Amino acid sequence: MNRRLFVRSTVALAAALPAASFAAEPGARKFTLALTPGSIGVTVKSQKELNELAAKHAFESVEPRGEELAGMSAEQLKETLADLTSKKLAWAAAGLSVDFRKDDATFREGLGKLPAIAAGLQRAGATRMGTWLSSTHDQLTYRANFQLHADRLREIAKILKDHGIRLGLEYVGTQSVLVKGRYPFLHTLAETRELIAEIGTGNVGIVLDTWHWWTANDTIEDLLSLKNEEIVSVDLNDAPVGLEKRDLIDTSRELPAATGVIDVASFVQTLIQIGYDGPIRPEPFNKTLNEMENDAACAATITAMKKAVNGDR
Repeated sequence: MNRRLFVRSTVALAAALPAASFAAEPGARKFTLALTPGSIGVTVKSQKELNELAAKHAFESVEPRGEELAGMSAEQLKETLADLTSKKLAWAAAGLSVDFRKDDATFREGLGKLPAIAAGLQRAGATRMGTWLSSTHDQLTYRANFQLHADRLREIAKILKDHGIRLGLEYVGTQSVLVKGRYPFLHTLAETRELIAEIGTGNVGIVLDTWHWWTANDTIEDLLSLKNEEIVSVDLNDAPVGLEKRDLIDTSRELPAATGVIDVASFVQTLIQIGYDGPIRPEPFNKTLNEMENDAACAATITAMKKAVNGDR
């Protein structure tokens, strides 16, 4: 097969991947249950291994490993896409590789590598990427930090836009994190939307997280103000029992619907109402889960996810 014919066939196969995902009940939801290994303490060495774990445990989408995909040969990529299709998996969101929170040299180094990674994701048909925003800073005031974020994230978003990729920003609502640095920064949905408007590239949206939505005191009404196109990815988590919000530790959460402290059911139903059609993953940073073997962690996670989405069914 010559290169032109291969590219055509690869693009066609990549474009078909989202259609391979499925919902628990036709018409009930459009989003997919995603396996993002790092968020549940799972370690894999390759995209193939990750795909196998996802299929084995009935996940519906899987994190695209950007650097690995970018380094694949044409034949390797074709095999990877065929594997996804055969396993009825769609792409979830990739993680942003650029560290925009540190010094300019670190930022520029990561930015220089981004076009190749974005091109690899584009070849594979992956269209979503996410990152998180620190809610505090030791040196920069809110206004200075806001401008720095807008300028750097705009450069990142422009590169991603050239490759058909949307960038999602996750605000951190955890109250104990907000007071760690000298200057608090944005930590709510409304503030994040202001930053997105300032970036102004048209391909930047929200990474929603039940934990941060709840700890920031955001509401169902806030969620209803969003359109599907504004949401790039979603995280589902629950909170420990018996703690005030101000005492919660960001890195100690529970699997979705584990405790009922956070109203995950209403959150999910609102996403269905909005028509959200992207990936949903858990991100509990849970010590017990992280200490499990891969299969056990995946099994516990998909059980929790299905409970959160479908109730006890």
